[in-house]
Amino acid sequence: MDKNVTRRHAISVAALAGAGVAVAACSGGGDTTAAPAEPAGSSAPAAGGGALTTTAEVPVGGGVVLGEVVVVQPEAGTFKGFSPTCTHQGCKVTSVADNQIVCPCHSSHFSIADGSVTSGPATRPLPEVPIKVDGTNITLA
Repeated sequence: MDKNVTRRHAISVAALAGAGVAVAACSGGGDTTAAPAEPAGSSAPAAGGGALTTTAEVPVGGGVVLGEVVVVQPEAGTFKGFSPTCTHQGCKVTSVADNQIVCPCHSSHFSIADGSVTSGPATRPLPEVPIKVDGTNITLA
C-alpha cells in the first residue's frame, strides 16, 4: 500500500467527508434534540391498547408529543391528534405551546386547530391521527 498521500487525494477525502456530514444533518435522522418527557404510561400503544394519555395531561392551547401522535387541545374539551413527523424533511416535532406544534429542525410551526402550516419552511399540514376520548383517557381510534 502506498503510504504517500497526495494533496489531491487528501482534498478529495475531506470533501467527501464534509458532504456526508451535510447529508446526515439535513436528513432528520441526526436530530439529537431531546423531546419533552412524556407523561407516565404514555408510550403510545397501538389502537385498541391502553391510554395514550389523559385529558388532564393535555393543556388547553397546547398538547403533548407522544411516540406515534401529538395530542392537542385547541379549545377546552376538544382533543385532536396529529402526526409527529414534520412534513418538511421528516424530523420529529418536539413541543406544543401557544397553539403551535413546533419542529426544532427548521422551525416549522403548525396550528393545533387543524395541523395547517403557520410558518415554514414546511408547506403541507401535519396529517391528522384519529384519537378517541373515553372519559378521561385518550386512545388511538
